[in-house]
Amino acid sequence: MSLLSNLDLIRRVPLFSTLTQAQAESVADSVIKRRFKRGECIVEQGKKSNCLAIVLTGRARVVTTDTRGREVILATMNPGDYVGEMSLIDNQPHSATVRAEVQTDVLILGRTEFARCLPENTSMAYAVLKGLVQRLRHADRKIESLALMDVYGRVARALLEFAQPDKDGVLTIKDRVSRQDVAKMIGASREMVSRVMKDLEDRGFIEVTEDGRTVIKERLNSLS
Repeated sequence: MSLLSNLDLIRRVPLFSTLTQAQAESVADSVIKRRFKRGECIVEQGKKSNCLAIVLTGRARVVTTDTRGREVILATMNPGDYVGEMSLIDNQPHSATVRAEVQTDVLILGRTEFARCLPENTSMAYAVLKGLVQRLRHADRKIESLALMDVYGRVARALLEFAQPDKDGVLTIKDRVSRQDVAKMIGASREMVSRVMKDLEDRGFIEVTEDGRTVIKERLNSLS
């Protein structure tokens, strides 16, 4: 875990960027730092918790599971992303599980401090509201993708969600892409995803480098 103080960590989290010095110090006194190993649950579907969890380092996966145990990947969480605010607001169980995909450091903020921060800082309350709206839009796009797109469009959209700009601004997926993960995101079989990705590579929509990175070509947007 980083040796930075809680206050330094708070100042690095976009959600807390508008807090006054006094507010930031109060939050810093309340947060707890936790490290999750790969595969550990940060929050669990169907259970309640009394905290907001903010990713500091690493990466986490948001998944939901049906009654037959089938898993669907809903989203990926990166540093600065947070989870738990919906349960804090409506006091309902978590609608999905968040699991560390790699070693992940998290800041935990309790219900009492979260509830106190919102009325005292309208900018933070607006940021939480904006985050909820963004999740709703993402859910709408996922429903649209599953209902209206063919498998090529769904694979293309999933790859674009995974990708991040590199230092030259080129959209790249740094880690080797798991066909199974893509299949869980789009509701298709692993075999179908493998065939589609091979075809996309052959046709120049993506490029897979020797070290396992996937470079996204601009024309892939035309499929999504």
